[in-house]
Amino acid sequence: MKFKSSEILNISRDFFFDIALPILQNNLPVIVNESACGFFGYGSECLGMDDEHSQDHHFGLRINMLTPENLIKGKKDEILNKFSEELPATYQGFSLRSGHVAGFGITPESLEGFLSRTIGITSTPKTSVDWLKIPEEDIIHVVNGEVWHDPKNQFSEIRSVLQGYYPDHVWKRRIAHWCRYFSGMGLYAMKRAVLRENWIYATTAFGRTIKWALELAFLLNRTYFPYDKWLYPFFETLPCLAPQMNPLLKEAMSDGCCWERKIDIFEHISDQLDARMVELELVPPHSRFTGSITSGYRLLEHNYAVILKSLPEEIIPIVPLWDQVHLESFHSGYAAQLPIEQWDAVLNLTTD
Repeated sequence: MKFKSSEILNISRDFFFDIALPILQNNLPVIVNESACGFFGYGSECLGMDDEHSQDHHFGLRINMLTPENLIKGKKDEILNKFSEELPATYQGFSLRSGHVAGFGITPESLEGFLSRTIGITSTPKTSVDWLKIPEEDIIHVVNGEVWHDPKNQFSEIRSVLQGYYPDHVWKRRIAHWCRYFSGMGLYAMKRAVLRENWIYATTAFGRTIKWALELAFLLNRTYFPYDKWLYPFFETLPCLAPQMNPLLKEAMSDGCCWERKIDIFEHISDQLDARMVELELVPPHSRFTGSITSGYRLLEHNYAVILKSLPEEIIPIVPLWDQVHLESFHSGYAAQLPIEQWDAVLNLTTD
């Protein structure tokens, strides 16, 4: 995935080399020599997608600083205090008394803590199971943005391995289960809901089917998909499948598109995804199947089984992780420890 340039990223880079790095080298030479510094992680600006709507919380100059746990434990306040003592009040028009989070433009944290709340492990994935237990949408938070300083190369090495994309068997295992999700829990579920005139279930199944179709397109382009908010904008940039799928998706979302036509559209998208799988030799060429009046066109569940049969036995029962569980675990602890007034301020909630 190619990330767009962000103005705040560019200014933060200048701030790091002009102001921050000299301060760190003069006052904290041991720590900075062991740390990775850059602009990465959470926030639309790390994807180059920040706009006027992005700036109402956690926005400003930022330097992400990752330091081994044994060096940073109990020292965050000392780092921030020494860093803040020599800062100017502003830099290129941005205040240095508040920013991405409390920290004067820099957010020191442990390397292990950052990795744990994103990919769930503190080193490169070593096995297929390690890879399958990483939420795909959180890999983006490790590989996005830029790293400007990493003398020991510890974080950069992990980024490099992840940027190299999935091992082949892991890639195929994820595609197999997304075929299952799209066809069995999406299109089939929507078909049954429409037959029963269960419009709430039909609507939720419709939304999930769109999501899984987009994510399958990323997988079939060998490109990590981002979290939901930016799934469609980055989908539009995919060289394969997006040009064919996008007009159909837009029609399915249009006000005048009836449920029967929505189902028909997803059956066409099933054929498009299937053709790409044949092209990639994930499944062999086959005759076109005919669906069922009551079950619909479950083509991609055929592919699900075909791909599973090609995989090593030990990874077949491993269901790929598909939600941001590590982030949510961290987030629960973060929200619980903040005074409620501070939490409400993060949410931009005010009383009447």
